[in-house]
Amino acid sequence: MSKLRTGLLVLAGILMPAALPAYAGDCPGNPDALGTSRTLTVETSALPRIGTMQYNRSLPLDDHEVVITFDDGPLPPYSNRILETLAAECVKATYFMVGQMARAYPDTVRKIYNAGHTIGTHSQHHPFSLGDLGLKRISSEVEEGIASVQNAVGDARAVAPFFRIPGLARSYQAESYLADQRLSVWSADEVADDWHRRISPEQIVIRAMRRIEARGHRGVLLLHDIQPATALALPTLLKELKAKGYKIVHAVPAGERPQTVPDLPASMAVAEGGWPRVLPTKVAETTAATEEPARHSARRHKRLSHRLAYALKHKKHKTRTAASAFRS
Repeated sequence: MSKLRTGLLVLAGILMPAALPAYAGDCPGNPDALGTSRTLTVETSALPRIGTMQYNRSLPLDDHEVVITFDDGPLPPYSNRILETLAAECVKATYFMVGQMARAYPDTVRKIYNAGHTIGTHSQHHPFSLGDLGLKRISSEVEEGIASVQNAVGDARAVAPFFRIPGLARSYQAESYLADQRLSVWSADEVADDWHRRISPEQIVIRAMRRIEARGHRGVLLLHDIQPATALALPTLLKELKAKGYKIVHAVPAGERPQTVPDLPASMAVAEGGWPRVLPTKVAETTAATEEPARHSARRHKRLSHRLAYALKHKKHKTRTAASAFRS
Protein backbone atom coordinates (compact mmCIF):
# COMPACT_ATOMS: atom_id res chain seq x y z
CA MET A 1 0.00 0.00 0.00
CA SER A 2 1.43 3.38 -0.95
CA LYS A 3 2.19 6.06 1.63
CA LEU A 4 -0.27 8.38 -0.09
CA ARG A 5 -3.08 5.83 0.06
CA THR A 6 -2.33 5.02 3.69
CA GLY A 7 -2.39 8.69 4.61
CA LEU A 8 -5.69 9.25 2.86
CA LEU A 9 -7.32 6.39 4.71
CA VAL A 10 -6.10 7.64 8.06
CA LEU A 11 -7.20 11.21 7.40
CA ALA A 12 -10.57 10.41 5.91
CA GLY A 13 -11.47 7.55 8.19
CA ILE A 14 -13.10 5.83 5.24
CA LEU A 15 -11.94 2.32 5.89
CA MET A 16 -10.93 0.53 9.06
CA PRO A 17 -9.86 -3.03 9.86
CA ALA A 18 -12.74 -5.40 10.48
CA ALA A 19 -13.25 -9.15 10.68
CA LEU A 20 -10.51 -11.33 9.29
CA PRO A 21 -11.08 -12.17 5.63
CA ALA A 22 -11.44 -15.69 4.27
CA TYR A 23 -8.31 -16.24 2.22
CA ALA A 24 -8.42 -18.77 -0.60
CA GLY A 25 -6.04 -21.15 1.18
CA ASP A 26 -8.34 -21.18 4.23
CA CYS A 27 -11.46 -22.12 2.28
CA PRO A 28 -12.71 -25.51 3.56
CA GLY A 29 -12.77 -28.13 0.84
CA ASN A 30 -11.50 -25.78 -1.85
CA PRO A 31 -7.80 -24.89 -1.67
CA ASP A 32 -8.09 -23.24 -5.10
CA ALA A 33 -10.94 -20.94 -4.05
CA LEU A 34 -10.99 -17.27 -4.98
CA GLY A 35 -11.52 -16.28 -1.34
CA THR A 36 -11.95 -12.81 0.14
CA SER A 37 -8.69 -10.89 0.32
CA ARG A 38 -9.66 -8.19 2.80
CA THR A 39 -12.55 -6.50 4.58
CA LEU A 40 -13.20 -2.77 4.36
CA THR A 41 -15.31 -0.86 6.84
CA VAL A 42 -17.19 1.88 5.01
CA GLU A 43 -17.92 4.98 7.08
CA THR A 44 -21.08 6.59 5.72
CA SER A 45 -20.01 10.13 6.54
CA ALA A 46 -16.78 9.66 4.60
CA LEU A 47 -18.36 7.91 1.60
CA PRO A 48 -21.94 9.19 1.20
CA ARG A 49 -22.02 8.24 -2.51
CA ILE A 50 -20.27 5.33 -4.14
CA GLY A 51 -19.82 4.27 -7.76
CA THR A 52 -18.25 5.97 -10.76
CA MET A 53 -21.13 5.10 -13.07
CA GLN A 54 -22.92 8.07 -11.50
CA TYR A 55 -20.62 9.70 -8.95
CA ASN A 56 -17.08 11.04 -8.99
CA ARG A 57 -15.74 8.55 -6.48
CA SER A 58 -16.01 4.94 -5.43
CA LEU A 59 -14.43 2.66 -2.86
CA PRO A 60 -10.66 3.21 -2.76
CA LEU A 61 -9.77 -0.18 -4.18
CA ASP A 62 -6.33 -1.30 -5.21
CA ASP A 63 -5.49 -2.69 -8.62
CA HIS A 64 -7.37 -5.92 -9.40
CA GLU A 65 -9.76 -5.58 -6.45
CA VAL A 66 -13.51 -6.09 -6.89
CA VAL A 67 -16.53 -5.70 -4.59
CA ILE A 68 -19.46 -7.91 -5.64
CA THR A 69 -23.00 -6.68 -4.96
CA PHE A 70 -26.44 -8.21 -5.58
CA ASP A 71 -29.76 -6.37 -6.01
CA ASP A 72 -33.49 -7.13 -5.79
CA GLY A 73 -33.62 -10.32 -3.73
CA PRO A 74 -33.91 -12.50 -1.98
CA LEU A 75 -35.59 -14.98 -4.29
CA PRO A 76 -35.28 -18.74 -3.88
CA PRO A 77 -34.06 -20.84 -5.54
CA TYR A 78 -31.69 -18.41 -7.28
CA SER A 79 -30.55 -16.61 -4.13
CA ASN A 80 -29.89 -20.00 -2.53
CA ARG A 81 -27.77 -21.22 -5.44
CA ILE A 82 -25.80 -17.97 -5.48
CA LEU A 83 -25.25 -18.29 -1.73
CA GLU A 84 -23.94 -21.82 -2.23
CA THR A 85 -21.57 -20.66 -4.97
CA LEU A 86 -20.21 -17.84 -2.82
CA ALA A 87 -19.72 -20.23 0.08
CA ALA A 88 -17.86 -22.73 -2.10
CA GLU A 89 -15.41 -19.98 -3.10
CA CYS A 90 -15.34 -18.30 0.34
CA VAL A 91 -16.38 -15.03 -1.28
CA LYS A 92 -18.27 -12.35 0.67
CA ALA A 93 -20.67 -9.96 -1.06
CA THR A 94 -23.01 -7.05 -0.33
CA TYR A 95 -26.76 -7.46 -0.89
CA PHE A 96 -29.26 -4.67 -1.55
CA MET A 97 -32.62 -6.22 -0.68
CA VAL A 98 -36.12 -5.15 -1.67
CA GLY A 99 -38.27 -4.93 1.46
CA GLN A 100 -41.17 -6.87 0.01
CA MET A 101 -38.87 -9.67 -1.07
CA ALA A 102 -37.20 -9.82 2.35
CA ARG A 103 -40.61 -9.99 3.98
CA ALA A 104 -41.58 -12.88 1.70
CA TYR A 105 -38.39 -14.86 2.35
CA PRO A 106 -37.08 -14.02 5.84
CA ASP A 107 -35.31 -17.37 6.17
CA THR A 108 -33.20 -16.63 3.10
CA VAL A 109 -32.37 -13.18 4.46
CA ARG A 110 -31.04 -14.76 7.65
CA LYS A 111 -29.07 -17.38 5.75
CA ILE A 112 -27.39 -14.64 3.74
CA TYR A 113 -26.47 -12.69 6.86
CA ASN A 114 -25.28 -15.75 8.78
CA ALA A 115 -23.05 -16.66 5.85
CA GLY A 116 -21.15 -13.46 6.58
CA HIS A 117 -22.46 -11.19 3.83
CA THR A 118 -23.43 -7.53 4.19
CA ILE A 119 -27.10 -6.58 3.87
CA GLY A 120 -28.18 -3.16 2.62
CA THR A 121 -31.56 -2.04 1.29
CA HIS A 122 -33.16 -1.23 -2.06
CA SER A 123 -36.59 0.31 -1.17
CA GLN A 124 -39.82 -1.48 -0.24
CA HIS A 125 -41.43 -2.07 -3.65
CA HIS A 126 -38.66 -1.19 -6.14
CA PRO A 127 -40.57 1.70 -7.80
CA PHE A 128 -39.48 2.41 -11.35
CA SER A 129 -38.38 5.96 -10.69
CA LEU A 130 -37.87 6.62 -7.00
CA GLY A 131 -36.07 9.86 -7.74
CA ASP A 132 -39.12 11.37 -9.43
CA LEU A 133 -41.54 10.58 -6.62
CA GLY A 134 -42.58 13.11 -4.02
CA LEU A 135 -40.65 13.35 -0.79
CA LYS A 136 -43.39 11.56 1.16
CA ARG A 137 -43.31 8.57 -1.19
CA ILE A 138 -39.51 8.49 -1.23
CA SER A 139 -39.48 8.50 2.57
CA SER A 140 -42.08 5.74 2.71
CA GLU A 141 -40.23 3.51 0.24
CA VAL A 142 -36.90 3.92 1.99
CA GLU A 143 -38.14 3.62 5.57
CA GLU A 144 -40.52 0.72 4.91
CA GLY A 145 -37.83 -1.09 2.97
CA ILE A 146 -35.37 -0.77 5.84
CA ALA A 147 -38.00 -1.84 8.39
CA SER A 148 -38.98 -4.90 6.32
CA VAL A 149 -35.38 -6.05 5.97
CA GLN A 150 -34.69 -5.42 9.66
CA ASN A 151 -37.76 -7.45 10.63
CA ALA A 152 -36.79 -10.24 8.26
CA VAL A 153 -33.24 -10.53 9.57
CA GLY A 154 -34.41 -10.17 13.18
CA ASP A 155 -31.87 -7.59 14.37
CA ALA A 156 -31.73 -3.96 13.24
CA ARG A 157 -27.96 -3.91 13.77
CA ALA A 158 -27.55 -6.51 11.04
CA VAL A 159 -28.72 -4.07 8.34
CA ALA A 160 -26.05 -1.75 6.98
CA PRO A 161 -26.79 1.94 6.28
CA PHE A 162 -26.18 1.21 2.58
CA PHE A 163 -28.87 2.02 0.02
CA ARG A 164 -29.02 1.52 -3.72
CA ILE A 165 -31.65 3.53 -5.62
CA PRO A 166 -33.89 1.25 -7.71
CA GLY A 167 -32.91 1.35 -11.36
CA LEU A 168 -30.11 3.76 -10.37
CA ALA A 169 -32.75 6.46 -10.97
CA ARG A 170 -31.03 9.17 -8.97
CA SER A 171 -32.38 12.65 -8.34
CA TYR A 172 -31.36 15.59 -6.19
CA GLN A 173 -34.42 15.16 -3.97
CA ALA A 174 -33.81 11.45 -3.39
CA GLU A 175 -30.11 11.89 -2.76
CA SER A 176 -30.73 14.79 -0.37
CA TYR A 177 -33.23 12.72 1.61
CA LEU A 178 -30.88 9.74 1.76
CA ALA A 179 -28.05 12.00 2.94
CA ASP A 180 -30.30 13.35 5.71
CA GLN A 181 -30.92 9.74 6.77
CA ARG A 182 -27.14 9.14 6.88
CA LEU A 183 -27.32 6.41 4.29
CA SER A 184 -24.50 5.71 1.84
CA VAL A 185 -25.94 5.75 -1.68
CA TRP A 186 -24.40 2.96 -3.74
CA SER A 187 -24.34 3.14 -7.49
CA ALA A 188 -21.75 0.89 -9.18
CA ASP A 189 -18.59 0.94 -11.22
CA GLU A 190 -19.63 -1.91 -13.52
CA VAL A 191 -22.78 -3.84 -14.45
CA ALA A 192 -23.15 -7.05 -16.42
CA ASP A 193 -26.69 -6.49 -17.77
CA ASP A 194 -27.80 -9.67 -16.00
CA TRP A 195 -31.29 -8.23 -15.53
CA HIS A 196 -31.96 -8.75 -19.24
CA ARG A 197 -34.34 -11.66 -19.76
CA ARG A 198 -32.55 -12.88 -22.90
CA ILE A 199 -28.99 -12.66 -21.71
CA SER A 200 -27.06 -15.91 -21.32
CA PRO A 201 -24.72 -16.86 -18.48
CA GLU A 202 -21.83 -16.69 -20.95
CA GLN A 203 -22.71 -13.12 -21.88
CA ILE A 204 -22.91 -12.10 -18.23
CA VAL A 205 -19.37 -13.34 -17.63
CA ILE A 206 -18.03 -11.68 -20.78
CA ARG A 207 -19.60 -8.30 -20.03
CA ALA A 208 -18.60 -8.32 -16.36
CA MET A 209 -14.96 -9.13 -17.11
CA ARG A 210 -14.71 -6.75 -20.05
CA ARG A 211 -16.11 -3.82 -18.09
CA ILE A 212 -14.03 -4.47 -14.99
CA GLU A 213 -10.93 -4.45 -17.17
CA ALA A 214 -12.08 -1.31 -18.99
CA ARG A 215 -12.61 0.56 -15.69
CA GLY A 216 -9.06 0.17 -14.49
CA HIS A 217 -9.16 -3.47 -13.35
CA ARG A 218 -11.14 -2.73 -10.20
CA GLY A 219 -14.55 -1.64 -8.98
CA VAL A 220 -17.98 -2.32 -7.50
CA LEU A 221 -19.81 -4.87 -9.67
CA LEU A 222 -23.63 -4.85 -9.73
CA LEU A 223 -25.44 -8.17 -10.22
CA HIS A 224 -28.91 -9.52 -9.38
CA ASP A 225 -29.56 -12.59 -7.24
CA ILE A 226 -33.12 -12.92 -8.58
CA GLN A 227 -31.95 -13.92 -12.05
CA PRO A 228 -31.50 -17.57 -13.08
CA ALA A 229 -28.82 -16.67 -15.62
CA THR A 230 -26.83 -14.94 -12.87
CA ALA A 231 -26.99 -18.05 -10.68
CA LEU A 232 -25.67 -20.08 -13.60
CA ALA A 233 -22.99 -17.52 -14.52
CA LEU A 234 -21.54 -16.91 -11.06
CA PRO A 235 -19.32 -20.03 -10.76
CA THR A 236 -17.65 -19.23 -14.08
CA LEU A 237 -17.34 -15.53 -13.25
CA LEU A 238 -15.56 -16.27 -9.97
CA LYS A 239 -13.21 -18.67 -11.72
CA GLU A 240 -12.45 -16.03 -14.37
CA LEU A 241 -11.69 -13.45 -11.70
CA LYS A 242 -9.37 -15.91 -9.98
CA ALA A 243 -7.61 -16.85 -13.24
CA LYS A 244 -6.94 -13.19 -14.07
CA GLY A 245 -5.52 -12.34 -10.68
CA TYR A 246 -8.46 -10.43 -9.21
CA LYS A 247 -9.14 -10.29 -5.48
CA ILE A 248 -12.47 -9.89 -3.71
CA VAL A 249 -12.96 -7.16 -1.12
CA HIS A 250 -15.84 -7.33 1.36
CA ALA A 251 -17.44 -3.99 2.31
CA VAL A 252 -19.02 -3.77 5.77
CA PRO A 253 -20.56 -0.91 7.76
CA ALA A 254 -18.97 0.81 10.73
CA GLY A 255 -20.15 -0.14 14.20
CA GLU A 256 -20.89 -3.39 15.97
CA ARG A 257 -22.94 -6.07 14.28
CA PRO A 258 -24.23 -9.39 15.62
CA GLN A 259 -22.10 -12.36 14.64
CA THR A 260 -25.23 -14.32 13.69
CA VAL A 261 -29.00 -14.08 13.94
CA PRO A 262 -31.36 -16.92 14.93
CA ASP A 263 -32.63 -19.20 12.19
CA LEU A 264 -36.38 -19.25 11.69
CA PRO A 265 -38.57 -22.27 12.41
CA ALA A 266 -39.51 -24.15 9.24
CA SER A 267 -43.11 -22.97 9.56
CA MET A 268 -41.95 -19.34 9.32
CA ALA A 269 -39.27 -19.75 6.68
CA VAL A 270 -41.38 -18.50 3.76
CA ALA A 271 -44.02 -15.83 4.18
CA GLU A 272 -47.17 -15.60 2.09
CA GLY A 273 -46.73 -13.85 -1.21
CA GLY A 274 -43.44 -15.21 -2.47
CA TRP A 275 -42.52 -14.64 -6.08
CA PRO A 276 -41.29 -17.73 -7.93
CA ARG A 277 -39.53 -17.47 -11.25
CA VAL A 278 -39.00 -19.99 -14.04
CA LEU A 279 -35.52 -21.07 -15.05
CA PRO A 280 -35.20 -21.29 -18.85
CA THR A 281 -34.01 -24.67 -20.07
CA LYS A 282 -31.96 -23.12 -22.86
CA VAL A 283 -29.84 -20.02 -23.04
CA ALA A 284 -28.92 -17.99 -26.07
CA GLU A 285 -25.45 -18.38 -27.51
CA THR A 286 -23.05 -15.50 -27.11
CA THR A 287 -22.63 -13.48 -30.28
CA ALA A 288 -20.85 -10.26 -31.03
CA ALA A 289 -24.11 -8.75 -32.20
CA THR A 290 -25.61 -8.98 -28.71
CA GLU A 291 -22.80 -7.07 -27.02
CA GLU A 292 -23.99 -3.56 -26.15
CA PRO A 293 -21.90 -0.49 -25.24
CA ALA A 294 -21.24 -0.14 -21.53
CA ARG A 295 -22.14 3.55 -21.57
CA HIS A 296 -25.84 2.65 -21.86
CA SER A 297 -25.77 0.24 -18.90
CA ALA A 298 -27.29 2.54 -16.28
CA ARG A 299 -30.19 3.41 -18.57
CA ARG A 300 -30.83 -0.23 -19.43
CA HIS A 301 -30.65 -1.18 -15.76
CA LYS A 302 -33.68 1.02 -15.07
CA ARG A 303 -35.83 -1.22 -17.24
CA LEU A 304 -35.50 -3.96 -14.67
CA SER A 305 -37.68 -1.86 -12.40
CA HIS A 306 -40.65 -2.26 -14.74
CA ARG A 307 -40.48 -6.02 -14.70
CA LEU A 308 -39.77 -6.30 -10.99
CA ALA A 309 -42.61 -3.95 -10.06
CA TYR A 310 -44.98 -5.86 -12.34
CA ALA A 311 -43.90 -9.20 -10.93
CA LEU A 312 -44.35 -8.04 -7.34
CA LYS A 313 -47.79 -6.64 -8.16
CA HIS A 314 -48.89 -9.88 -9.80
CA LYS A 315 -46.97 -12.27 -7.60
CA LYS A 316 -50.09 -14.15 -6.55
CA HIS A 317 -50.59 -15.36 -10.12
CA LYS A 318 -48.03 -18.12 -9.80
CA THR A 319 -47.27 -20.74 -12.39
CA ARG A 320 -44.53 -23.14 -11.36
CA THR A 321 -41.37 -22.90 -9.32
CA ALA A 322 -37.90 -23.51 -10.51
CA ALA A 323 -36.77 -25.45 -7.50
CA SER A 324 -36.34 -28.65 -9.52
CA ALA A 325 -33.83 -26.91 -11.77
CA PHE A 326 -31.43 -26.52 -8.84
CA ARG A 327 -31.71 -29.97 -7.32
CA SER A 328 -28.34 -31.66 -7.23
